[in-house]
Amino acid sequence: MPPGELWTIGELAGRAGVTVKTVRFYSDRGLLPAAHRSAGGHRRYGPGALDRLHTIRSLRAFGLGVAEIARVLREDGGGPDTLPAGGALEAAVAGRLREVGSRLAALRWQQTALRLLHDCDPAERAERLRLLGAVCATQAPPGTAAMARFWRRWLPPRMPAPVAARVVDIAVPQPPDDPTPEQALAFARLHAFVSAECTGGGSGQPAAHRAGSGHRPAVLYQGLEEAYDLAAPHLRAGRAPHAGEALDCFVAAYAASLRVADTGAFRRGLHGVLAADPRIDRYWDLVALVTGPDRPTPGAAHAWLTAALA
Repeated sequence: MPPGELWTIGELAGRAGVTVKTVRFYSDRGLLPAAHRSAGGHRRYGPGALDRLHTIRSLRAFGLGVAEIARVLREDGGGPDTLPAGGALEAAVAGRLREVGSRLAALRWQQTALRLLHDCDPAERAERLRLLGAVCATQAPPGTAAMARFWRRWLPPRMPAPVAARVVDIAVPQPPDDPTPEQALAFARLHAFVSAECTGGGSGQPAAHRAGSGHRPAVLYQGLEEAYDLAAPHLRAGRAPHAGEALDCFVAAYAASLRVADTGAFRRGLHGVLAADPRIDRYWDLVALVTGPDRPTPGAAHAWLTAALA
């Protein structure tokens, strides 16, 4: 374009290979301002409009919305001859990457679920359809809200919010982005387990959760997290339950929560209480299938440490 030459909207559209309607759409939304208006009110576009239009079309091709494109272009001054190169573009691209990653994960879950349905015995198909259909959405990978609610109900009342949030974070497994059939089925069964109606009232709670037990839940759970971390290497190595630092830390958590000393008598009594406590082994068995053998579950660590007390 020679200096000072202006294009009509039709000329700009023809050079860009788009329709006049497309140019008008972007222009009306402030993404492609006209350089001039003729005496009759017709738009005229100056130097850089073609590059600006190509930039807008490229950003649209990556799925950015009009508002996001406007932020990207405004950051660079808003002129028609500028190209996006700032933080707004980086943020928009990062957001699109997250969205695409989530959609891909959802598709991988659907693919795995369909294989489970296709390859199973016909007698299993109805159950699998129900289980997998409850967790495989069309636009997002499976969620963990039902498991978080399960744990918030299971934890003792008046648990400090930061401690409860930490327990939930540790206890709730995140669904893998690319699940194996075994992981997908275990996660679906886990979702069904935590979503089932609870008919046991308060009888399913450990002794430390019950009113009047004397335990301080925040002290107990913070100490148990450390004990489970210490027990994890022994579980990965397949070692039998035994005394040591992990067990000492485990007992210390219970003793500190009750404000009592760690004595032989206390350990004997603690073993009896823990051995009689209700367990949610089914939950932890399914979590282990989802997370794999390299990540021992808190439930497995708790069982190992309780056995070490004997």
